[in-house]
Amino acid sequence: MSISVLAVDDSRTMRDMITLALVSEGFEVHLAEDGQHGLEVLDDIEPDVIITDINMPRLDGFGFIDAVRARDDARTIPILVLTTESSTDLKTRARNAGATGWIVKPFAQDKLVRALRMVTG
Repeated sequence: MSISVLAVDDSRTMRDMITLALVSEGFEVHLAEDGQHGLEVLDDIEPDVIITDINMPRLDGFGFIDAVRARDDARTIPILVLTTESSTDLKTRARNAGATGWIVKPFAQDKLVRALRMVTG
């Protein structure tokens, strides 16, 4: 059984890179263009794990994480932040909001795959 991933990023290039990296490893990938779209996608699917960027229009990653954690149906889904940001303050803010982990872009495929497998058991 494949691991289902919701990847939320406003960059089409990044969404394509995530898809390429994960589909080749057997993951099922669902995409969203920003946090608001990510919440809409969550109405239709139950992913095993979520990957989200921080800096996005309409609803940023922090708002998205807060909204996911407020939903009974998604409260326990692991959330990995995948961003160019590396500030300790932002990492702490994300963890306090409910993020499970943090990966800095550009990402190495093997590191992303390992992190996803680790948080999904």
